[in-house]
Amino acid sequence: MTKALSHTRMAAPKGVSLISRIMNGFALFRQRRALTGLSDTALDDIGVSRTEARNESKRPAWDAPAHWHR
Repeated sequence: MTKALSHTRMAAPKGVSLISRIMNGFALFRQRRALTGLSDTALDDIGVSRTEARNESKRPAWDAPAHWHR
């Protein structure tokens, strides 16, 4: 591997298998899509606006929270 490419590859978190990362990605995808189906009352209960829910649901599955990458 060339030096220029060595820092561009994302290393898997230690102890997290590829299967686990894929499953977590699918779960995140489903959860984000489920936000769009919640009522305004339910969104208000969890402190999320309709606009925030819509924006979150459009994020790709690989755009996971930072704490998932540790």
